[in-house]
Amino acid sequence: MTFSLLRFLSFTHLHHHKTQRQKKMGNKSSKLPPQDLESLTKDTYFDRREIKQWYRGFHKDCPSGELDERSFAEIYKQFFPFGDPSSFSKHVFKVFDTDRNGRINFKEFLSALSVTSRGKLDEKLKWAFQLYDIDDDGTITYDEMLTIVRSIYLMSGTIVKLPEDENTPEKRVSKIFAAMDKDKNSSLDYNEFVEGSKKDETILQALSLYDGLV
Repeated sequence: MTFSLLRFLSFTHLHHHKTQRQKKMGNKSSKLPPQDLESLTKDTYFDRREIKQWYRGFHKDCPSGELDERSFAEIYKQFFPFGDPSSFSKHVFKVFDTDRNGRINFKEFLSALSVTSRGKLDEKLKWAFQLYDIDDDGTITYDEMLTIVRSIYLMSGTIVKLPEDENTPEKRVSKIFAAMDKDKNSSLDYNEFVEGSKKDETILQALSLYDGLV
């Protein structure tokens, strides 16, 4: 459950933008500036053709060139009609919005998608750490992780059946901290989070699902 957010993120955007492109194939869209294309080719795991395809889909859905938090949340609502994804999408939006201006531009969108769908394990773990570290102080407290995990449970609704020792957010977070919080100070630094995640087979299985997804 801890890293199911990464699966949700990649699948949601992939499916959403493919659908929108199919609906709007006849529409004309602007071209990605050459300097942006070169920069994204260098800084992401997508090639030039893929970047152009993603840009056309993004521009059709967001003619202004930016995605706001409300629209971002609507994407999640389409895929989780039996749960409440509003809290989770708010936290994910914050990680996408690297310049913290309240909007996601194409570069921010594709950079995040590149990491979550094709990034190396350490890159994905760094991205996930940023999600859980809500106040950006370099550590994840029990309450911060509980906030994110609770939002995932709310988003999933009653669809996902969980084992007895993980059937509440509190049980899941307590289980994670028991395994990862080596110095027992009720917070996880980056190294504890990464080392603990790499030893968790369920996390590694979740992360491996991104290979070839996009």
